[in-house]
Order: sequence, then C-alpha cells, then structure tokens
Amino acid sequence: MISKREVLLGGAALLVLAACNQAPADVQEVVTGTAAPAFSVADATGAVRTLAEFAGQNVILEWTNKDCPYVRKHYDAGNMQAVQRDAAQRGWVWLQVISSAPGEQGYLDGAAATQQVATEQATVTATLLDPEGVMGRAYGALNTPQMVMINGEGQIVYQGAIDDRPSARPETLEGATNYVRAAWADIDAGRAVQVAQTQPYGCGVKYAT
Repeated sequence: MISKREVLLGGAALLVLAACNQAPADVQEVVTGTAAPAFSVADATGAVRTLAEFAGQNVILEWTNKDCPYVRKHYDAGNMQAVQRDAAQRGWVWLQVISSAPGEQGYLDGAAATQQVATEQATVTATLLDPEGVMGRAYGALNTPQMVMINGEGQIVYQGAIDDRPSARPETLEGATNYVRAAWADIDAGRAVQVAQTQPYGCGVKYAT
C-alpha cells in the first residue's frame, strides 16, 4: 500500500518533472486519435524503418535511455520486458526509440544498442536510432520512458507514461496501473481506450541543441 507520504512525494515529483521538462520550442504536440506522424529512421542494424512498413499492424513506440533511472526501474525489475513479451504474443510491433544526441546521456550507436537489447533481454522488433531528434520531436517525446500506441489504421490510441507511478523506485511498481495493459483491456473489450493520454514522467529526452 502506498503511504500518504509517498503520495505527497509523488505529487511533488510530478511538479518537479513538469518544471524541468517543459517542451522545447521545436517539439510538436501530437493529438491522440489522429494519424501518427510518418517517420523514416535507421535502426540499430542500419536498415531504414518507416511507419508505412507496418501499415495494418498495431505498433508501440517506447522512448528509452539506458542511463535514465526511471527507465532502469522498469528494466532492472523486468517490468518493461514483461510488457514487451505480452506485446509480442498479441502480435504488436514494438519499436524502441533512442533520441539522445551524441555525447548526451543514453546515446548509443547501432552496435551498442544491439548489445543493450541483448543485455536486457528485451523483446523488440527494432531499436530506432534518432540522434538528431527528428522523430522524437515529431511525436512530442519529452521523457524516457514514454509510450505511444498506434492501431492498425495508423491512429494514435494512447500516448504518455507507462504507468501511474512517477518514481524511479522499483517498489512503486507494485500496484501500479500500467497504461499499456489498460489500453489492451479496453481494446479486447471492443471499446475505445478509456485513458488515452497521460502526462509522461522520467528523464527529459536528451535532444541535440
């Protein structure tokens, strides 16, 4: 059970994150329910991946930064990998996106990104490398981790935080509402995603300046 003190601290964390992670002027605002922005980005193998390549398929985008403590909470506890495995079983495409610029926290080249996936035993379709931040800015990505769910018609059905616990502490995973899983429950029930957008939390995306 989350204590009153933790609730207050969580609220304070949200205020700090909101203050520290204001959207840069060139980061776009993307509206849930509209068409997902097209992209053309090289993955860790050097292959160019596009949204059009996955037409008719459900897609999850996960903005990540291996050195971010909020990302580490989910990976070190195996939480992100569990959601990835469930996504694969459901037939969803899972694309990691690294928008960290060279020299910034979380930047990886192709070889290092491939090794990171292996080390974390992640289940991903591809890891997209976005060092210039073009894709991240087009999707309004502000934080790591940050999630975007796109349906087979190419519309964004959910975007925001992975869960409702804006903390880097692994123990806060217990009892958390995972918004990706909640969206799946709505989709399985044949209804619109009830919580379609939330405030992301985590480390600010380390864009090139």
